[in-house]
Amino acid sequence: MPRTSATSSPVPTQPVRLTGWGRIAPSRADLAAPASDAEAVALLQYLATPPTSKSGTAIPRGLGRSYNNAAQSADGIVISSGKLNNIISFDHDTGVVEAEAGVSLEQLMVAGLPHGWFVPVSPGTRQVSIGGALAADVHGKNHHVAGSFASHVTSFDILFPSAEQGAPHTVTRESDPELFWATAGGMGLTGFITRATIQLKRVESSLVAVDTVKTKDIDETMAVLAEHDTKYGYTVAWSDDLARGKHLGRSIITSGDFATLADLNDRQRHDPFAFDPRAKLAAPKVFPPGLLNRYSIRLANTAWYLKAPRHREHELQTISQFFHPLDGIRNWNCAYGPGGFRQYQYVMPFGAEAAVRKSFELVSAQRAPSFVTVLKRFGKADPGLLSFPTAGWTLALDFPAHTRGLGPLLDELDKLVVANGGRVYLAKDSRVSAATLEEMYPRLPEFRKLRSVLDPAGVLASDLSRRLNLLRQEHRHDAPAATYRGAVGVTSCPPCGRRRTSPSARSAASWCRRARCRSGWSPPGSRSTGR
Repeated sequence: MPRTSATSSPVPTQPVRLTGWGRIAPSRADLAAPASDAEAVALLQYLATPPTSKSGTAIPRGLGRSYNNAAQSADGIVISSGKLNNIISFDHDTGVVEAEAGVSLEQLMVAGLPHGWFVPVSPGTRQVSIGGALAADVHGKNHHVAGSFASHVTSFDILFPSAEQGAPHTVTRESDPELFWATAGGMGLTGFITRATIQLKRVESSLVAVDTVKTKDIDETMAVLAEHDTKYGYTVAWSDDLARGKHLGRSIITSGDFATLADLNDRQRHDPFAFDPRAKLAAPKVFPPGLLNRYSIRLANTAWYLKAPRHREHELQTISQFFHPLDGIRNWNCAYGPGGFRQYQYVMPFGAEAAVRKSFELVSAQRAPSFVTVLKRFGKADPGLLSFPTAGWTLALDFPAHTRGLGPLLDELDKLVVANGGRVYLAKDSRVSAATLEEMYPRLPEFRKLRSVLDPAGVLASDLSRRLNLLRQEHRHDAPAATYRGAVGVTSCPPCGRRRTSPSARSAASWCRRARCRSGWSPPGSRSTGR
């Protein structure tokens, strides 16, 4: 693919070598970090204007916590939100916060907790940007009651690759549901998010009252998880993926809710919202290859399981202990060595419990080592076209990338997932085939259709989207394309990419008058006959 020239970019760029958090599949690109909406507008205009514009040469990037190459674009421009990291407004009474896309969930916690507010949904790390959390539609231990992150976003501002867009376009679920739910889970492929407004969650303290149950096998694990979903706001199981026979799927389940003031002792009540986000340890940047293998992880899994209490109630844990234990070790991903690791996460619907058990059997039989093995239950899905969570069982496993027989094992898991109506997570997948993904995401054609109108020149693309053909669309210069009408009425000429925006439906149906467009195209339903 030709390299996008960055010599005349309105935002300075620098050559970089990037990977995702799994530290596999590196690629080189030019990194641009706009420091304001105006700079972001200028950069997107630059990328969309010939001769600069080239297909598939740019993608947004937050804090780089996608496990794969979703925020990489080889030989193109990666647009970082790192300098867009300001909290714009925060209503301490209502918990409504407006923040730029580069603000991290940790920043929201630091700002919100002193006033009794916590993020509504948190994945396993707080080092995730708001833009990234929306683009991946992240989920947490409370999906069964709170849904995923997008459900708590009331609006966001977004920029498309367009020579004509002079300011970010504001999107809400009510005014523009099509674009809202394409962007939620759309992996940055609908545009560059500049800011978002989020409803935070009211809490009485920064401590979590946690109950722990140790289960003997996968059947007991699933039964306890189902029971706890009806009793707790947060619940998750750590599982021993290498256990076999009668111990298959043995787990430690931790469930809880934020502690109330009545739960705290006098010392804790003195500062109920105490929160220390600092990492306590730092992993060395260089680990010996193969240090994490089936033998060392088997020992670690056994020790962790035996150490846990059979049953413990009402233990007060910090946010870091309960939600983000690995954030306590800076750069913990380096522990997998230079080869990196692959995380595999699926969801399969309720009723597929036999398939969940089968997945544990496949992993155990292959002796594929995973220390971070997490099983939990999702609630109702949101309307996101490519959003991952849907009602059912979700299992996540971290495998050293060098694990023997890992490729065939994951292929077998793919078949099991597809056969049971499940899917894998786009923010974590690093090897599923494009054909298999088509079976997992039945709304992918809808996403492609809208994408072809939002970005007709195909400027936005990632290494992930190219591998999975997420943007594949048949183009015919003489054929009318679908029109996209958002809150202000938008239409686009597919041959030249010109976008028209107006509150007037009449002007939104205008044909393209750009001099160099000779297509004579006009939107369906227009009375005009073209040129």
